[in-house]
Amino acid sequence: MNRLGDATSPYLLQHANNPVDWWPWGEEAFGEARERGVPVLLSVGYSSCHWCHVMAHESFEDEGTAGYLNEHFVAVKVDREERPDVDAVYMEAVQAATGQGGWPMTVFLTPDREPFYFGTYFPPRQSHGLPGFMDVLQGVVAAWRDRREEVAEVAARITRDLSERTGAYGDPAAVAGKAELGAALEGLTGGYDAEHGGFGGAPKFPASMALEFLLRHHARTGDESALRMARDTCEAMARGGIYDQLAGGFARYSVDRTWTVPHFEKMLYDNALLTRVYAHLWRSTGSDLARRVALETADFMIAELGTVEGGFASALDADSDDGAGRHVEGAYYVWTPRQLTDELGQADGEFAAAYFGVTPEGTFEEGASVLRLSPGNGVVDADRVASVRDRLLAARAHRPRPGRDDKVVAAWNGLAIAALAETGAYFDRPDLVQAAVDAADLLIRVHLDERGRLFRTSRDGDAGVNAGVLEDYGDVAEGFLALASVTGEGVWLDFAGLLLDAVLRHFTAADGTLYDTADDAETLIRRPQDPTDNATPSGWTAAAGALLSYAAHTGSQPHRDAAERALAVVGSLAARAPRFIGWGLAVAEAALDGPREVAVVGATADPLTAELHRTALLGAAPGAVVAVGEEGTAEFPLLLDRPTRAGRAAAYVCRHFVCDAPTSDPATLRAQLRADV
Repeated sequence: MNRLGDATSPYLLQHANNPVDWWPWGEEAFGEARERGVPVLLSVGYSSCHWCHVMAHESFEDEGTAGYLNEHFVAVKVDREERPDVDAVYMEAVQAATGQGGWPMTVFLTPDREPFYFGTYFPPRQSHGLPGFMDVLQGVVAAWRDRREEVAEVAARITRDLSERTGAYGDPAAVAGKAELGAALEGLTGGYDAEHGGFGGAPKFPASMALEFLLRHHARTGDESALRMARDTCEAMARGGIYDQLAGGFARYSVDRTWTVPHFEKMLYDNALLTRVYAHLWRSTGSDLARRVALETADFMIAELGTVEGGFASALDADSDDGAGRHVEGAYYVWTPRQLTDELGQADGEFAAAYFGVTPEGTFEEGASVLRLSPGNGVVDADRVASVRDRLLAARAHRPRPGRDDKVVAAWNGLAIAALAETGAYFDRPDLVQAAVDAADLLIRVHLDERGRLFRTSRDGDAGVNAGVLEDYGDVAEGFLALASVTGEGVWLDFAGLLLDAVLRHFTAADGTLYDTADDAETLIRRPQDPTDNATPSGWTAAAGALLSYAAHTGSQPHRDAAERALAVVGSLAARAPRFIGWGLAVAEAALDGPREVAVVGATADPLTAELHRTALLGAAPGAVVAVGEEGTAEFPLLLDRPTRAGRAAAYVCRHFVCDAPTSDPATLRAQLRADV
């Protein structure tokens, strides 16, 4: 066993028995490289990454390759999900040098952590235009031995270029307005796939943050084209192979533009974000499909990703044993017509094949098909479908399961908390709300230290050593604020404020821009700062959204000012890159709408209080915040000086603490929360 045996990261533990003498990231590894006078091989990946597994099997498990590596390099392995800051800094270098990125990321560094050669996956031998990994290693060794000064100059220049990079972050005094959001909508419309839904071609990702923007834009403006793009994309994904038609839950992306064949890994963050999108789609349209998918995906998160400590694991692998001893992508999920008839009998097997699009030729590999709802399969016997689904799910349970990365990431649990709290409230599922509370309790117990600072990860109830980054603070605060609105417990508002105070103190620059790492975090060759979304909302815009909501709850002008300064970046990117600033666009919609502040005042046991509270939560006004409690309670600033009406529960709809006339009528409250059109 190498030096990874004591790691908490499942990804690092997967490499603990490699013949490669891996080191974890840290000064000790770079000190070893300086002492030996050798370069550093930095390999970055994550546990559910298919090509990371492939390269590990081909190269890092090979004794000859490992021996050469150990002799000529110090090899450092990093889990990008534990250290997104390290990943971001060197991925920026990879993309600048090669025009592309991905994982595994392979970077060669000097002992001073300066990069000089880059790549992603390398096959063991030259293939498809890629050099063989051993050829790369030998070339780097030769350059290090024979042209050390040249390597040092290249590394210094790259590091200098990275450190001097600044983004087009816009006018710090500006706020994204109606014109900018309209331009973003035009940009999304131009890239929209009207035939299959979604944006762009293959591979096609579920653009959760852009979909949330479209729903909020429709809620604010009544623009039906925005709603149509969101609705049709959600329906196409829900009918496609990217969605698990048996157990619920979404895969990472589709390798084609039709949503047929996914990359089968399932990530907590995708499912949390999409649960919320489908719940919000139902809130806007009443769609039965949206309701079903929101609930099934919420149930998937709890059943498949829930941990005994109350949190949520990071991911399920794409690969699993195919029953014949091979570790194969998608093996757990795909079916042939013969397998269907073996499990269901001839008649139901043929019915299932037609219903789920399982063909003799197959839609995946080796004649197997990914289950999807075939277009135009029309009205079918719902009881028969349910019976078939249940029997196939039971049969699939006997297959070898994909591996699970069971580390708890603070940011992604924050996303799950928000999704489960709202979905539980919308559909009268108190068990989902309780799951959100349990996860929030875990974050408070394990991830939050006595200074009010977050640890990025935990595993088995023990906190990891890595400091939280901006997305952890923004997403966890977002989850706590959603819990405050749903439960009426002001303690969640207090915890959100604690985290957002840390954002203001440790992550915010003088001009209002935000850094991804704290001012007291480990110093890297560049302090990462990126406002654009990736698979999750950027830390920058996640923090902006939470700051805006907290200001709406409390009336805090410093938090409102910080949110508006952070949102200046949206104006500069809205027209140019709307798909990559989706959460910022959604937050900007909330800022334009107010956001509206709803105070529901009444006795806890009064059915009218409960009805007004539910009506408020179901209002689609972008980013609206809700406070509920007894008259005179001090838990929520929104409830102060808001009396009941002649002893009856009442709701107040406000903007910037200036309120409409209070009402005890749910229908009037619904009208007050509609779009201003």
